[in-house]
Amino acid sequence: MNPDALALKIVRIEKPDDMNFILGHSHFIKTVEDIYEAIVQTNPAMKFGVAFCEASGPALVRSTGNDQRLIALAQQNAMTLAAGHTFIIMMESGFPVNILNAIKNVTEVCRVYCATANPTEVILAETAQGRGILGVIDGVTTKGIETEEDVVKRKELLRRFGYKL
Repeated sequence: MNPDALALKIVRIEKPDDMNFILGHSHFIKTVEDIYEAIVQTNPAMKFGVAFCEASGPALVRSTGNDQRLIALAQQNAMTLAAGHTFIIMMESGFPVNILNAIKNVTEVCRVYCATANPTEVILAETAQGRGILGVIDGVTTKGIETEEDVVKRKELLRRFGYKL
């Protein structure tokens, strides 16, 4: 690749339709251990896999978690992204809202791009040096403004999830 060239790529996060994940940026190899600890200390019942793209040295995907299937899914997505110091957490038996503040408070975490179960596309920039995340497309285009009936449905959904009485 020409050293002055820039290519844009779109990568879709691969996962089951109803699975939540968190995508973020970090800065140190210790990220996987610290994210693991943050999750199990916050929500020990959550099943998860974490993968982290190392951006120097051997430039490996580092991973951990408590469910081999979710670890493998996180590794697959991290390898497809191959963007320096990116981490991805694939999760079940919980929602991002259950652990998001704990993740954001991990010393190495610089940014969270998204926390969602929606279909997600990641916009990458690629140069001769490597790849970086420019942003994400989380879900679909907004279709309108909620009606009174939509408010009722939203509140019922929150109650079903256990977030409202």
